[in-house]
Amino acid sequence: MLSRKIYLILGLFIFLVGLQSCSNNTVNNDTARVQLKLIDAPGDYLEVNIEIVDILFNDSENEGGWKSFELSEGKTYPLMVDLTKLIAGNSLLLTDQIMPAGMLKQIRLVLGENNTLVIDGNENVVHLDTPSAMQSGLKLNIDTELEAGFSYTFILDWDVQKSIVAAGSSNKYNLKPVIKVNTEVNSGAISGSVIQVVDNDEIDQQDISVLLTDGVNEWTTITNEEGKFLFQGIPSGNDIYDLKIEREGFETIELNNISVEVGVITDLGVLELKIIE
Repeated sequence: MLSRKIYLILGLFIFLVGLQSCSNNTVNNDTARVQLKLIDAPGDYLEVNIEIVDILFNDSENEGGWKSFELSEGKTYPLMVDLTKLIAGNSLLLTDQIMPAGMLKQIRLVLGENNTLVIDGNENVVHLDTPSAMQSGLKLNIDTELEAGFSYTFILDWDVQKSIVAAGSSNKYNLKPVIKVNTEVNSGAISGSVIQVVDNDEIDQQDISVLLTDGVNEWTTITNEEGKFLFQGIPSGNDIYDLKIEREGFETIELNNISVEVGVITDLGVLELKIIE
């Protein structure tokens, strides 16, 4: 009799564990899947190392309603991120979580104090002074209704160049994060490759500046070692975009009237930079 009870208890335990496992990995009629991806609009720095100590979300206007996201598999807090690595299609998956359907109002990125900078020509690691407000969290407005059974990917586009501010002539730098948020359910992407040829030889394709604008907003990136670039989370709809590629000593490339479709990567192909004669 006792052994039968033990088997019943064990069976119930296995069932509950299985149920919990399903609820953590499967979208159902009451839940939605939420991913947060971090990308970088780069600046003129070799490294920008950021310490993330928590990522929170709020589904209400109540300040007491904040809850922590679970980090994606294999990651733990505090999470150190070199933002300069997140270019040309590289992104960091911060969280991949099943959560109740309903309104997602805001997320909050909580930073630690161990934020640093490496500048070209200076071997020393420079400390980034972080305002105390960042330790309570940088609030990002989401205001998205999560519909049951759907998946949402929110892209956090961190603009490094605008986020780092030199403190006068003191050789100190302040971190004041500038982050745009887009979601892949209403956005697309633009990609391409840049080559530069001198005397019929292809030369260094890395770190070429690429600018995208809709006339009001701007997105910037640089090419990777293969000359490739990718803009993610670009709003779609009636917006028409212009693209500019610049490198000193070469003619500027300008492309106009580029359109973006939801969930589609618009490939601009191979673009050749020509040396100024």
